[in-house]
Amino acid sequence: MYYSAIVLIALVILLIENRDIILNNNDSFTSPAWTVYRRFLVAVGLYYITDILWGILEYLKLDPLLFADTTIYFVVLAVGMLFWTQYAVTYQEGNSAFGRFLIYAGRIFFAVITLLAAVNIFVPVLFTVDESCVYRTYTVRHIILIAQILLLLTLSFNTVSSAISHNATQAQKSRYRTMALFGLIMAANLFIQLWFPHLPLYSVAYLLGTCLLHTFVIGDEKEEYKQELERALEREKYHHEELSSAWELAYTDTLTGVKSKLAYVEAEKRMDLKIAGGKADDFAVVVFDLNGLKDINDRLGHEFGDQYIIKATKLIGDSFAGSSVYRIGGDEFVLFLEGEGFFNRVELTEAFNSQIDENERNGGVVVAAGMSVYQKGQDISVNQIFSRADQEMYMRKRKLKEIVLK
Repeated sequence: MYYSAIVLIALVILLIENRDIILNNNDSFTSPAWTVYRRFLVAVGLYYITDILWGILEYLKLDPLLFADTTIYFVVLAVGMLFWTQYAVTYQEGNSAFGRFLIYAGRIFFAVITLLAAVNIFVPVLFTVDESCVYRTYTVRHIILIAQILLLLTLSFNTVSSAISHNATQAQKSRYRTMALFGLIMAANLFIQLWFPHLPLYSVAYLLGTCLLHTFVIGDEKEEYKQELERALEREKYHHEELSSAWELAYTDTLTGVKSKLAYVEAEKRMDLKIAGGKADDFAVVVFDLNGLKDINDRLGHEFGDQYIIKATKLIGDSFAGSSVYRIGGDEFVLFLEGEGFFNRVELTEAFNSQIDENERNGGVVVAAGMSVYQKGQDISVNQIFSRADQEMYMRKRKLKEIVLK
């Protein structure tokens, strides 16, 4: 029973270490090579199960079942060799003639053992199990093990060649060397098993080999994938920040800090869609135009003119707090009054105009404002409302000039 206990431990370790790969729960193992490796691990697991049963059945002296289990054992052994050969070549992306030869060699090995296992049911060529439940091997079984050793050594030689290739990275070279070591460990244990067929050496070799692969190949692959993912996220974040910064610049007026004409055009489109779909709530458009900017620029220079624009922008923003202000021209501004701002539109515009009247008399910033309300069922676009507000703004300009004349 010690035989079965050792193999059971090997099976548990295999399942614990490789659960992510077996269950395909990790995005870093999606390449064709890892699909083959997943099949290889399943084959190793099945081999462990047959080997565990072998120890139990031999202990219980159940010779017919031991014979059946040993037959399956040889087939599963061949399946494992088939998938290991495919994985070792595929992982190196070996599309060379020699790589294809190795894959065909693995298939031939699988086919020959399967055929011999089937023949052995009727004519003993691999092994026998007598009535006393004594397991005996034949020369063909030794030849098969020698052929498997040679195939493993050839695969290891192939991976070592890849490891010393100038095209391989340092990480790849390390992984190739580990894969070569796996083949050497398997070959060494098989060689010993030629003389000690009742020892679980093949299971121990699988245990050592898959642990090495998990540590130095799978672990490195996971870390490399993680680093590449972090780099990709950093690039995406940087690109997003650059894009956000570019959009912010495009949508922001550089002089005043309020929203730009481009931002207004986008807002106008969104509002037009709401109007067209009958989903627009009550709102009003307020248009502003600065008085006397040209005169200031001509007399005092554009720096004073810019300061005048900034003061006017602050006055508009403070008077209509909560509403986004858009600069759509050199001295033209516009905003939408929605929600609370819409319901308080009369008070807000009256207070603003009163402040402007006082500024006109005292030499402060003068801004003419005109407001128009969205009329449901009549207005089909923001432009219609804007036009009415624009007319109101020009009427206000004339009144402001009258204040100066008085």
